[in-house]
Amino acid sequence: MLEYLDFDKNNEKLLCEINGKNADMNMTIRVKRLLKGEKFELFDSENETAFLILRGEMNISWNGKTENMKRKNPFEKRPFCLHVCKNIKVEIEAAEDSEFIIQQTDNNKEFEPVFYSPDDVLYQHFGKGQWDGTGYRICSTIFDYDNAPYSNMVMGEVFNQPGRWSSYPPHHHPQPEVYYYQFDPQQGFGACFNSDEVYKSTDGSFATITDGYDHQQVVAPGYTMYYVWMIRHIDGDPWLKTSRFYDKNHEWLVNAD
Repeated sequence: MLEYLDFDKNNEKLLCEINGKNADMNMTIRVKRLLKGEKFELFDSENETAFLILRGEMNISWNGKTENMKRKNPFEKRPFCLHVCKNIKVEIEAAEDSEFIIQQTDNNKEFEPVFYSPDDVLYQHFGKGQWDGTGYRICSTIFDYDNAPYSNMVMGEVFNQPGRWSSYPPHHHPQPEVYYYQFDPQQGFGACFNSDEVYKSTDGSFATITDGYDHQQVVAPGYTMYYVWMIRHIDGDPWLKTSRFYDKNHEWLVNAD
């Protein structure tokens, strides 16, 4: 399913909520805006939390430490992300008008907070030499089971190149996933396939994807489509890089030139 939301009176978008909206995602995900000088704090006794900056500049503090997060926009490919376990107070102060995404899920494990900077995140180019370049995309994984096995979540970014496909060939996995879209230029658009349903993706829209639903993406020529992808591991069945199950009709494309 794909939805578009405006920011509410608190300058927030609630994409999904544990035991609430889109509860089958098993995550609480919000997009938050702060005006220059505004402050925000979060303390959660049950959930782990990741804070990913989308644009602006803010100082983020936890456990007596402070780091600066600055990003012109997502297309700059300079991500900063703080990932903390439950029972850690996080404070944010905006040095300029800023926007960030908050991803949470329940997790009884306690772990040392990790602050990811652009030097920690590898962007990989996929699909340039395959299918005549029609699947060219730039992808990153900020954290997943490989580098954060203590977490119940996955977070990464995709830059779907103009006129091309990503998350392709059509595939699915049992773990729930959420995409949050941005476009450059902002009036850009694409298409989100969610099983047999097709939705128009636009700047600020988001998709919720459940078990068994193939979810390939495409963007219109002239526009770059960015999306944050966020997955909730299933207990006893974490999402791994091998967790993709391809549509049998299109599986031949995986190794095709």
